[in-house]
Amino acid sequence: MPASEALSAQRNDDSFDDVWDEIVWRGLVHVSTDETELKSVLAGEPITYYCGFDPTAPSLHLGNLVQLLTMRRLQLAGHKPLGLVGGSTGLIGDPKPTAERTLNSPEIVNEWVGYLEGQVSRFLSFEGDNAARLVNNLDWTAPLSAIDFLRDIGKHFRVGTMLKKDAVSARLNSEAGISYTEFSYQILQGMDFLELFRSYGCVLQTGGSDQWGNLTSGTDLIRKAEGVSAHAIGTPLITNSDGTKFGKSEGNAVWLDPSLTSPYAFYQFWLNTDDDDVIERIKIFTFLPRAEIERLAGAVATEPFKREAQRALALEVTTLVHGHEATQAAIAAAGALFGHGDLAELDSGTLEAALRELPNTTTTANTLVVQLLVDTGLASSLGESRRALEQGGVYLNNVKVEDAALTLASSTLPGGMAVLRRGKKTLAGIFVE
Repeated sequence: MPASEALSAQRNDDSFDDVWDEIVWRGLVHVSTDETELKSVLAGEPITYYCGFDPTAPSLHLGNLVQLLTMRRLQLAGHKPLGLVGGSTGLIGDPKPTAERTLNSPEIVNEWVGYLEGQVSRFLSFEGDNAARLVNNLDWTAPLSAIDFLRDIGKHFRVGTMLKKDAVSARLNSEAGISYTEFSYQILQGMDFLELFRSYGCVLQTGGSDQWGNLTSGTDLIRKAEGVSAHAIGTPLITNSDGTKFGKSEGNAVWLDPSLTSPYAFYQFWLNTDDDDVIERIKIFTFLPRAEIERLAGAVATEPFKREAQRALALEVTTLVHGHEATQAAIAAAGALFGHGDLAELDSGTLEAALRELPNTTTTANTLVVQLLVDTGLASSLGESRRALEQGGVYLNNVKVEDAALTLASSTLPGGMAVLRRGKKTLAGIFVE
């Protein structure tokens, strides 16, 4: 099934009294405005809420997926989502912790707006009483003059308060400092919330906890300009085992666009989740019910070697993002690489994506397999290669290599590719010129 169908099949977990209790149990509330009031608001009549996504890259990534699925949970509970793609804020970019962003041209940003709108649309429903809407903040920012911006919006912000925001203070204490352009980002995001409050009655914004200063800029602005309370929820940041954040700024982004992170690589990312992290990831990134998650937690505790939770996580999230067909192709590729399937039956795109994730080399058809072991790092020398072959531990396309004079000439797969394996688990990819 397509990814959109996978999302439409999801339902909120009915083991909870309301959606607030569910998102708290799933660990999605790292910080928020008044919890008691939020719980009451989300349990009452449908509200309008929003999350913003800036086109500072041609694709959304893993951190954005947290927001998309949080939006989906709230919509399943009956609330009305606004997906904002920042055609204006994307021209600036929120402050990074260490340095100024490179400003992209308006033409590139506009192109990326289209890409992101398409991705956001796949995770929300645009039908029914609580149908989603897409909005672009360039629509209300572009017509605004600098004088009107300063008089109508800027007068509500105090510089002392702005300087205390984490993103700003971190940059002020860095060698790079911070430009007035990026310093002003929080005012623009605050203005977005005010505009959506006035136009759609929007009273809640969600975002990553690292955006908390920007989120509260909006709640503060609405309070000052309109005299009413609005709300914000900051979700936890997804970090790797050493505590560093995943994202494009850190150079380790897991992208939602299959041309940037293949479905195979995406599936393998989740499959390789540490035991200590897997249940937390399942809570955040899947719609599996509480009872099933608790069962998987028991499996992790008693039979971690089976990696049942990791397989469930990889299956669920890859299907949500890339659909059933691409997910099954990724699973088939992983099995075939290790001898549990026919490599020749894999489509060339999936096979190539899988081999690109391995140590690999590009060579000619007359190259000896013993040389390829060295070229790909599976052996340190030709002598070691020959010994491995003599011991029966070398496989080309899952066929045991017994002849030291064997070349690739008659042993490639469609597309001019080959899989080289030493032992049971050490793999490399070969691309034939």
